[in-house]
Amino acid sequence: MSAKPEIVIRVDEFLAALENERAASPHTVRAYDRELHSFAEFSVAKLGAGFAVSRFEHPHIRAYLGELYGRGLSKASVARALAAIRSWFKWLARRGYVEQNPASLVATPKLPKHLPRVPTIEEMNRLIDSPSEESAAWPDRDRVIFELLYGCGIRNAELVGIDLADLSWANEAILVRGKGKKQRYVPLGDAAAQAIRAYLPQREEKLKAAGKLGTEALLISARVKGSGRLTTRSVGRIVKHVAQANGLPADVHPHTLRHAFGTHMLEEGADLRAIQELLGHERLSTTQRYTQLTVGQVTEVYDRTHPRAK
Repeated sequence: MSAKPEIVIRVDEFLAALENERAASPHTVRAYDRELHSFAEFSVAKLGAGFAVSRFEHPHIRAYLGELYGRGLSKASVARALAAIRSWFKWLARRGYVEQNPASLVATPKLPKHLPRVPTIEEMNRLIDSPSEESAAWPDRDRVIFELLYGCGIRNAELVGIDLADLSWANEAILVRGKGKKQRYVPLGDAAAQAIRAYLPQREEKLKAAGKLGTEALLISARVKGSGRLTTRSVGRIVKHVAQANGLPADVHPHTLRHAFGTHMLEEGADLRAIQELLGHERLSTTQRYTQLTVGQVTEVYDRTHPRAK
């Protein structure tokens, strides 16, 4: 039985560290797994199974990116692959496997500046008030989904991870578990609280019928399958279905509502630092993307109305 190539061993070690030490989400680990094992497979084929990771130089990485372009991958996909390789080499350098990070010398593909289209406040209000028998399988539960995604600005994974015990009615707040198992409290607005109270008796009735009253999850599936907890995939389908039923584009997904939360708060005068805290962004630069959206809208108004702009 042939020995495993060193590059594959180091990739597996990095993935284990990512999962255990950094508490990365399963989605992140899967993405790194896919990108790095693809790079390892290419490297073994081109450089040989005995090629040491310490011998990697930036032309080797550029050659791999060229291979990805040759397969027809987009610039965004190539940029994701490079980001994963950079993180891996950074980890290798910290562990002493390589002297420096050769991937840092490889330029990131220039991506077109694309700002996501955010629904207007009026569209969001119509969307949240819309779940009915015609557009939703379980209207009261689905209204809770929209109230929390847009009303609290939380991520899809954070939404499905909420348990009943995380609702702090006295403090009007919800405990949310974010990326890297970081916890934060987000305000529980009146509309969201009202929606949850209307939904809870129905939730209890379904769990009782299924013999699963001990279920901790706030949001459950209509048929109470398995653990009963609603999945991120199901939330994505629900959001898209209700949005399309209300005339919004097919590309509306849970993260669109999070973008709308940040953008609308900024438009209404909220402080950028406060929005950063509410969204659970580690860096302010991530939150500043919402200023780009708002500046774009302001520019449009300026071009349309100011005499010197015409």
